[in-house]
Amino acid sequence: MEIESRIGTIQSSQQEAFSLLSNFTNLEKFMPPDQVSDLISDADSCSFNIAKIGKFGMRIVERIPNDRVKITNTENVPFNFTLMFYLTPISDNETTVKINLKADLNPIFKLVAQKPLTNFIEALIGKLETIQQ
Repeated sequence: MEIESRIGTIQSSQQEAFSLLSNFTNLEKFMPPDQVSDLISDADSCSFNIAKIGKFGMRIVERIPNDRVKITNTENVPFNFTLMFYLTPISDNETTVKINLKADLNPIFKLVAQKPLTNFIEALIGKLETIQQ
């Protein structure tokens, strides 16, 4: 399964947007509070609950400065996934962000998880657009 977000705009430079997304201690700033609870994080890994889906664990596995951040699941997630944040500068203080989620789900879990995961990705974009650096 693959989910692509719409392209969002962050009111920050590309470097500031990258700094925000490449450090999980910043997660609380852009996680949708109505969908995420029990967030625990350090710079490289985190765990939290997503409403209607369950517990998630993630770790950053690749940082391409000012361009993209690649995240994968930790062992305590029942399926493998890759979450990519892509950044593109618009101006000195505006950057676009696009999120791509690729998940290896069995057909039954895909039916249950696709809508909540899509809503989660879109809520992330919406929350990122409200952050002022």
